[in-house]
Amino acid sequence: MAHEHRTFRIRGRVQGVFFRRSAQQEARLLGLTGYARNNDDNTVTIEAEGPAEALNKLAAWCQHGPSTAKVERVEKTVGGDARLH
Repeated sequence: MAHEHRTFRIRGRVQGVFFRRSAQQEARLLGLTGYARNNDDNTVTIEAEGPAEALNKLAAWCQHGPSTAKVERVEKTVGGDARLH
């Protein structure tokens, strides 16, 4: 099974609401590797690698995150191609 790499940048109320930690747990459950970090501009960046199906599930999760978050926008980069979702 081919692995892909994707980068997600999540905007909204995503810091101080356990978004990063929840994203790490979700990625682990999906069998993905990578990391999540808080950025100085109050966004969260997630770098993830794994099967496309699992990455698609993580992308769907990023649209809402944990119940304490308020996601306004998700920017996804696949092979250098940035897209808004």
